Amino acid sequence: MNLGLLSYHPEWKWMRDNLPQSAALRYPYNLPHLQKRLQLFRMTLLTGIPMRGPLNKNLERIYVMRNIAIICQCIVIAFVHNILDIPLPLLPMGISILVLALFNAWTRYRIALSRPVAEIEFFFQILMDMAALTALLYFSGGSTNPFVSLYLLPVIISAAALSWRHTWTLAAFAVSCYTALMTYFVPLHQPNFMLHVYAMWMTFVFSTFLIATFVVRMGESIRERDRMLAKANEDALRSEQIVSLGMLAAGAAHELGTPLATMALICEEIESGHADERLGKEIEILSSQIEHCKRILTGMVATAGEARAEGGKMEPADKFLEGLIEQWQLMRPSVSFSYSHPEQEAPLILAEQTLFPALLNLLNNAADASPEKVEIALSWSDTGVRIDIMDRGKGLSPEAEEHAGKPFFSTKDEGFGIGLFLANASIERMGGKVQLYNREGGGALTQVTLPRL
Repeated sequence: MNLGLLSYHPEWKWMRDNLPQSAALRYPYNLPHLQKRLQLFRMTLLTGIPMRGPLNKNLERIYVMRNIAIICQCIVIAFVHNILDIPLPLLPMGISILVLALFNAWTRYRIALSRPVAEIEFFFQILMDMAALTALLYFSGGSTNPFVSLYLLPVIISAAALSWRHTWTLAAFAVSCYTALMTYFVPLHQPNFMLHVYAMWMTFVFSTFLIATFVVRMGESIRERDRMLAKANEDALRSEQIVSLGMLAAGAAHELGTPLATMALICEEIESGHADERLGKEIEILSSQIEHCKRILTGMVATAGEARAEGGKMEPADKFLEGLIEQWQLMRPSVSFSYSHPEQEAPLILAEQTLFPALLNLLNNAADASPEKVEIALSWSDTGVRIDIMDRGKGLSPEAEEHAGKPFFSTKDEGFGIGLFLANASIERMGGKVQLYNREGGGALTQVTLPRL
């Protein structure tokens, strides 16, 4: 997201207009709500996807439920008045339904807006339904009306979607209305008690249908929002860890430059001052390893801050993997490996700057586990490209299966626990994923899935 356009973002504008800092300081009870809004806004920035919040979806469900209720109210009033021949005050009841219908039309307009729905707004939506129900019950028998148990439905909706304060407020309002209707109401003539029982049964069926169809989904929307917030927070924490590791790597590259240069100079002096052929070969190997370290550090500094998808290039998957294996073979010449891939033309992948060292880390892990045999297989489908790296080592212990990919966890005696973490983070940032499995007969399978272009 372009942070320069931040002030035009609807979530930012909502927080600026509705939850200013001074209001949060004056009214401490606003702080938990402000934290939820900030979490939602943070997730929007992290994912780039506009997050309108679960109450927007729940408001859509309230709109549908209210339409169903209005239709059912009209049908029941017409049936009671015309078929059962029970007199009803049609004008005030019709006005009550008309007001509710107009309010629902405004709700439809509100749903179309991009601004997130606040809890207090959702609270007044439910309050309006309870007020309309009270008006209809007042003109049709009050507490003796078999539909009076519909008061429970708004309270259940509030319990699924709102905070405890709003739920208790609505519960108190429902109890107050029910209590008032025991004294103040327009009497309703009911010919026999069985008609009252049938109406109670119909109320129960109607309430059960709405709860099973809509209220459960409202609660699921809240839980889904919480899961997404937890995932966004986890991704943010991992990004912070990666930034910290990147800063440490840049500092290490800077600090190691001088000792490596000194070592290279000493190797040159030793090589020029001794005629021993055996010592000369060892010095030559040492010098080549120092030069290799210097190239790695130079590459780290050169690509610092540029490890983005925009800096990558499109490349056939097989060509990229062959180049990677060639480089890996120079680093680990003693490792025995096999490589297989389909004969068809390979799809393109985004060869990002961080992908190469990420896969190199995974290959080195397999080589450390079983240097005598590493199998590499490339395959693809319509959905993505898959790279399987298989070894015949000890496999994954239960602890490794649980913590693999987390920072600073390693099964190696001299490992730092950041190689797999960085590889997993880099590949996931590209839209891919890394999965680890135990193989039958021993060993581990590292499965890398990348998006194809």
